[in-house]
Amino acid sequence: MSLPIIFYLFAFIFGAAVGSFLNVCICRLPKGESIVFPPSHCTRCDYKIRFYDNIPIVSYLLLGGKCRSCREPISFQYPVVELLNGLLTLFLFVKFGPTLTFAVLFLLCAALVVITFIDLEHQIIPDVISLPGIVVGLVCSFFLPWLGWFNSLIGILLGGGSLLLVAYGYQFLTGKEGMGGGDIKLLAMLGAFLGWRSVPFVIFAASLAGSIIGVSVMLAKGKDSKLAIPFGPFLAFGAVLYIFFGRQIITWYLSLGRGGGG
Repeated sequence: MSLPIIFYLFAFIFGAAVGSFLNVCICRLPKGESIVFPPSHCTRCDYKIRFYDNIPIVSYLLLGGKCRSCREPISFQYPVVELLNGLLTLFLFVKFGPTLTFAVLFLLCAALVVITFIDLEHQIIPDVISLPGIVVGLVCSFFLPWLGWFNSLIGILLGGGSLLLVAYGYQFLTGKEGMGGGDIKLLAMLGAFLGWRSVPFVIFAASLAGSIIGVSVMLAKGKDSKLAIPFGPFLAFGAVLYIFFGRQIITWYLSLGRGGGG
């Protein structure tokens, strides 16, 4: 679908603006604080951020990454989240255009951005996102012919159930908890939004990416290093990869099997 470039520019700006709100969620949800009140303010001096200091990405650059009032550094996370969500929104719009699919996957990707940054810092995946997300994904499936409610329901059961079995199996064999309940609920949410066919792909992509990062960290810090690496960001990566390239990757993989079958 070819649209005037202004539509794509608006998609990026809209995504970046929503990213500004996602930063609020990332900072406040782990603390159990309201994401609505009080309005955006400096966490150090409580300076109420004016609208002209709250322009996504631009304000951070103009302020030199510092609070206008106390001049304390502002976390680099803020422009990163805004840029990331802006790009995700733009790419979704390019791929799906102004459709219901775009709107639904925009909600999913925004939730994944919040989950990723919270899990990276706090090693938790808030139930306030994943549990309602499961319900929202299932409800949306009734309006998306390519998904369908049955596909979504099986995705929930397969997504949550598969990681639950892995968690119980690991705990049985080692006597240790190796996977949090947050990861299980997250994969169930992904199954709700993307259907059951996405679940094996997401698990494989997340496991592969997690293994590469884990081995790299171990080599960098030494084999005896102990570092808890959250799995949520890798599940989010697998889901985004599936959204944009899943069909192409699966087709390519199956073609390898056909080519080797003689």
